[in-house]
Amino acid sequence: MTGNNKELNGVLLVDKPTDHTSHDVVARLRGKLKTRKIGHAGTLDPMATGLLVMLVGKATRISQYLISLDKEYTGTVELGKITDSQDAEGQVMETRPVPALTEADIKQAMTGFLGDQYQTPPMYSAIKIDGVPLYKKARKGEDVVREPRFIRVSAFELTGFALPRFDFCLRCSKGTYVRTIAHDLGEKLGCGGHLAALRRTASGQFTIADAVTLDALLEMPLTEIEQRLIPIHEAAPSVAL
Repeated sequence: MTGNNKELNGVLLVDKPTDHTSHDVVARLRGKLKTRKIGHAGTLDPMATGLLVMLVGKATRISQYLISLDKEYTGTVELGKITDSQDAEGQVMETRPVPALTEADIKQAMTGFLGDQYQTPPMYSAIKIDGVPLYKKARKGEDVVREPRFIRVSAFELTGFALPRFDFCLRCSKGTYVRTIAHDLGEKLGCGGHLAALRRTASGQFTIADAVTLDALLEMPLTEIEQRLIPIHEAAPSVAL
């Protein structure tokens, strides 16, 4: 509720800082907005930054619609180091020499990830098997069979090149594990690799340019936050509530 006891409803675009889980953002906004009816449309790993589409009040009802939107990311892959989590937060399991790859070599390998495909989720993920999140099994040293999931990569572009690292822009369907793409690309190049940085820049029609940092939101008066809320009928015009 706001100061005049008016219930807030709508979509709020937040620029998530690093070292925060998506749930951390939810919890902090619940405290700020004095309501428990807050969710998000698509998780970001703690290491990742960027666009979190937050759902406030009655907007939580359009969660499934907004989660299904395609996503866009920018990021960095570091070649030569394989980690257990497939990103920079994990333990380095293996180090390999990085060959004298060219930009053309990287671009050629990236084309193999375009289009419809099945992706095996990483062990360090929140997917539950027998009611237990995979990451909890991974921390115990377990490795269980994961069912591949259908994904689509519509764009995968090289945007920066300075071995052993390179930057990319990726557009993909929901449920795509970008760190798994980074890991698999490293394997394809023969030297291994992991995701060193990740930033979500878009989710459907929503872009990071319209988002506000979490710190800035926490400092805003509630009346200003209310003005930033995207009405439900604008956020999901084809969904009838």
